[in-house]
Amino acid sequence: MLIEALEGDVTVVYCNAISASVQIEVEPVGRWFEAFLKRRNRNVSASFQELEEEEELSEESEDEELQLEDFPLLRTLDPKDWKNQDHYAVLGLAHMRYKATQKQIKAAHKAMVLKHHPDKRKAAGEQIVEGDGDYFTCITKAIEILSDPVKRRAFDSVDPTFDNAVPSKGEGKDNFFEAYAPVFERNARWSSKKHVPKLGTMDSSFEDVDNFYSVWYNFDSWREFSYLDEEEKDKAECRDERRWIEKQNRAARATRKKEEMNRLRTLVDTAYSLDPRIKKFKDDEKARKENEKKAKADAKRKEQEEKERARQAELDAARLVKEKEEEEAKLVAQQPRREKEIQKNAIKKERQKL
Repeated sequence: MLIEALEGDVTVVYCNAISASVQIEVEPVGRWFEAFLKRRNRNVSASFQELEEEEELSEESEDEELQLEDFPLLRTLDPKDWKNQDHYAVLGLAHMRYKATQKQIKAAHKAMVLKHHPDKRKAAGEQIVEGDGDYFTCITKAIEILSDPVKRRAFDSVDPTFDNAVPSKGEGKDNFFEAYAPVFERNARWSSKKHVPKLGTMDSSFEDVDNFYSVWYNFDSWREFSYLDEEEKDKAECRDERRWIEKQNRAARATRKKEEMNRLRTLVDTAYSLDPRIKKFKDDEKARKENEKKAKADAKRKEQEEKERARQAELDAARLVKEKEEEEAKLVAQQPRREKEIQKNAIKKERQKL
């Protein structure tokens, strides 16, 4: 979908007619749209022809910068054993491997053809004996594999130079980050998702570390092992044989895929068990829980003390009320006795007068 024209960034076409001119807003498309974006972003005027020339120059400079490595064993390769050859090394791209672009692969193949094709070698005055040019078939096979995205992915999955080793606990115990960071970085190439998080450092936050292990524990690998199929179904003589070959190949691929996922799981489990940040986070979490537990215990103790004080205050208040009531009851009980004593004393005094 084309980007809508922004305010102030419109292309105006004036149509001269008998009546007044009419202003029409249009959106550039195709090469004109690309030129429009370049003019807007760079604040320069450039036509699509200039852009094409710029692309051609960049491609030429890319070809000029391409450096091919010599493969000393090229002439000794057996065309029948093409599956065991390193296709990148055959084309002189051993140093670039899966990072090589299709343009670079085609350029490397062109250079190898110009150098090793039997006709080119004869034209250069080289003496060629029978069977001396068989290795050129290996170059043809290399470009066949690497120029096809599906076949190239299959070969990249079993890259002979890839290190599948997983560091042991002893190797990563004292220098965890130095031992495991490169391993995770090179295995990240198998991820179906882009932007795989890196291992990080000792100062990484809990969120970053948690995200790292979450991604790797749910790692989705595109690596597959069809390149290692021992049987080729195209060589089957009948449909039943073809089905049997496909069944055997599927079983072998599934076994290798399971082994690969177990390898990655072992890598993640071992790293998780040795990661000093995990221990630090667990210690921090344990300390936090202990502090929370202590705070809850202190709060509960204070609450109990408050309740005990309140209960004691209620008991004291009730005791005082009871004592007051008993005192009043005692006074009430003594009142008749006092009145009787007063009457008795009064009678006694009257008797004395008489």
